Amino acid sequence: MTQNSKTGAAFIAGGTIAGAGVSATVGGMGLAGGFGAVGIGATPVVAGAVAGAAAFGQLMRSHTEILLKH
Repeated sequence: MTQNSKTGAAFIAGGTIAGAGVSATVGGMGLAGGFGAVGIGATPVVAGAVAGAAAFGQLMRSHTEILLKH
């Protein structure tokens, strides 16, 4: 595994853990309104993983821009 892959995996894992924490805090809550009702479930876990991947992508982009400027 390359260093970038390890770093990316760490960002995704961190986001997933943060999302799991939110999911555990929210518990079995749901949202209800004029649209009906929906359970929150594992949505924060998935959102955390996506946010971690996005943060890693932004980090790599800024590193690449810095390298290209020199």
